Amino acid sequence: MITVLLVDDHPVVRQGLRGMLAAEPDLDVVGEAGSGAEAVATARALRPDVVLMDLRMPGLDGAGATARITAELPGTRVVVVTTYETDADILRAVEAGAAGYLLKDASRAELAAAVRAAHRGETVLAPSVAGRLVHRVRAPARPELSGREVQVLALVATGMTNAEVGRELHIGEATVKTHLLRAFAKLGVSDRTAAVTTAMARGLLPG
Repeated sequence: MITVLLVDDHPVVRQGLRGMLAAEPDLDVVGEAGSGAEAVATARALRPDVVLMDLRMPGLDGAGATARITAELPGTRVVVVTTYETDADILRAVEAGAAGYLLKDASRAELAAAVRAAHRGETVLAPSVAGRLVHRVRAPARPELSGREVQVLALVATGMTNAEVGRELHIGEATVKTHLLRAFAKLGVSDRTAAVTTAMARGLLPG
């Protein structure tokens, strides 16, 4: 038997999932949870083979719960089951360690097949989701730095302080900081050194 934990903040959704899996002789729903925190605690207690995880829940969301469960229980596989298929949602779930990503309009057969495949160690993705991920891998997002942001980072890379950069470019130190903060946000970093190294690695600055 493959043991399954259902996680969704809507009881009617959990009831629907339980009903869909009840007819499968090799699948056993051993527990339910209505929040991310409850999911982590229940998974610790029951150690299910597969968790069917909702993504958007109040408090600890599905991606956060997935990250904790996969870190603590390497034998448990998590399949996200959600109504959302935005790139950001998909990437967060995959980065958290989810073994699959299904949409809530999946059929009973698709749901059962996904649980079995995840239990075998396979990755399960709804076709539309798979297409989005393939596209992201083939064409990774490239942040667009403004000309001024590139100038500022290039001078920072030489070791200049913000004040020195401002004097070089004839702009105020506060303006330099603004350009740096915008560059940090685009590059997904929080300090000058990381901004410079990340920009260089992505070919946005001369090496």
